[in-house]
Parts: sequence; structure tokens; C-alpha cells
Amino acid sequence: MSRSERSTGAESETVVEQYVLDVRIVERPDADDAARYGFEAPRHTEVTFENPDTARLYADVYFDVNGFREEGTGEHGVPPAIFQGGKDTLAAYLLTRPGIDINWVASFFGVDRAKAERYVSWVSERAASIRDRARERDLE
Repeated sequence: MSRSERSTGAESETVVEQYVLDVRIVERPDADDAARYGFEAPRHTEVTFENPDTARLYADVYFDVNGFREEGTGEHGVPPAIFQGGKDTLAAYLLTRPGIDINWVASFFGVDRAKAERYVSWVSERAASIRDRARERDLE
């Protein structure tokens, strides 16, 4: 995964992660020149994060459930595909939401922090495997 820069008019962006199937994370300055990390995928609403690791986790969730759509879920809603993915997928997705941390997720599920972290690691492992298989099949 390489970083590349391109200029889009008055602002520039840097590709932080380039995944298979035209999914990527880009770094862009916001109005205050702070870095924001945008998740981009075909037919997906633009979603931005303050932290590149959160954007990567969001990408992992996206691949884990074979894509999902944020449209129509509202500010506090969760896309149905996330629920269908299971509690580990939901845990990882919740961590991408503002104001939610691993302790909140552990409390929500009634588990200790280590178990909540394992849920998230399972999602990341599955997503990496899915991306590897897509690359092997030349689905770049």
C-alpha cells in the first residue's frame, strides 16, 4: 500500500491506503488545515475520520461484510449489514463512531477489554484475508 499525492484544485490529498476494488483512504486537510482521513469506495457515502487507524478499521469492517451503505441510517444508526456480520463486526464498527472507545464497547457487550479487542482483531484478520483473496483473483 503506497502513499501518493495528487492535487484536486485548491486542496491536495494523499492516498494513505489503496485497497482492492477501488477502496482507499485519503488524507486531506480540512478548513483548519488539520488532517482528515476519508474513506472512499464505489457507491459509498464519503466518510471522514480524524485518525488514519480509525479509517483503516472502517475499511476492515467494509471488507468484512462485503460492503455496506451508510445512507439512511441517520447520525446514530447502524447499517443492517453490520448487524448481520455478528457481534465482532458490530464492535469494530462502533469503534469507528465518534466518542466510542474500547472500554465503551466492552461495557456495551458485557465483556472485558481484552475480549472486545479480540472481537476487533478478528474483523481485521478476516478483512486482510478477503483482500488477499481478491488480489490473488486479480480483482484489483
